[in-house]
Amino acid sequence: MPHVPKPSAGSPRRSARDVPSPDPIGSGEDDALAQIAQSFAANPDADVGTSDAVEPGSGGSSLDSASLLNQDETSNTEPRPTFSMAEMTDAELIAALRMIEVEDQERLPRVEVTEANGQHAALMRIDHPIKLRIRGPLGDYALAVNVQTVAKVFGEVGHGVAEGMMSGSVRVRGNAGDGAGTAQVGGTLGIYGSAGNRVGASMRGGGIFVRGNVGDDVGLGAIRGTIVIGGDAGNNVGDPHSDVAVYIRGKVSGLADGVVETSLRKKQEVQLGLLLISAGIRGDAKDFRRIVPAAKLEAENASRGEIAPNWR
Repeated sequence: MPHVPKPSAGSPRRSARDVPSPDPIGSGEDDALAQIAQSFAANPDADVGTSDAVEPGSGGSSLDSASLLNQDETSNTEPRPTFSMAEMTDAELIAALRMIEVEDQERLPRVEVTEANGQHAALMRIDHPIKLRIRGPLGDYALAVNVQTVAKVFGEVGHGVAEGMMSGSVRVRGNAGDGAGTAQVGGTLGIYGSAGNRVGASMRGGGIFVRGNVGDDVGLGAIRGTIVIGGDAGNNVGDPHSDVAVYIRGKVSGLADGVVETSLRKKQEVQLGLLLISAGIRGDAKDFRRIVPAAKLEAENASRGEIAPNWR
């Protein structure tokens, strides 16, 4: 497994040729927000309350949790296969999951996994198109290198959740440790609590949504991807040598050198608003700011012929 990178004053930085050239109009970010919103919309989060998602009176759109619950639970009334993590080894469980037949890619089989109790390295590399509901907490590296599987964890997770995820989605109904989404290549990671340090470190693609607060070094060493934070963030947020966009609603203790805050463009507000609705989170996209490398923002402004984009 790749290690979660840690900042070091003496560590070498990537050269300009190692970093993808920034999109001068930022359309890649808009597409990424749309893809995350579609991921949440395709698999509604019915079990998540929205009362503490934003500050009271902040306004914005809301999604009725009860209606989502009905949609989630009644859209498929067929019996769900159930497996117990207390009665099977991880290898046996993964083998059993891979044996489940998938007759319709548009209507994936739903599976229950019970008695999760903090197991480490659980359910890695399932690589099977099913909808998985895991009851209980998981330890470090849960659902790492996920491919195709749509997983929901009803409990907290340790360090490195969804590390190296390639596709599918992982939702966590609780807090996560350090390194959530490290080296993520694709897919969507949603954390409905708070997360530790180095969220999205070394990302190469995909999207991460954290409803609560995050620690230091968000997006450290990342190249591509989208990170949305509903709460506050610690120090050293962003990476000046990346093409990662960080959207944040709360306070930031400190930005990385060469990274700036800016307001969202109209299209980004719309896409982020759809994401919040699809994720069952009340809030107004206008409350969020965008954190990007200063060079990328300069290139975007130049492409629009704007010297001082906020002069209006």
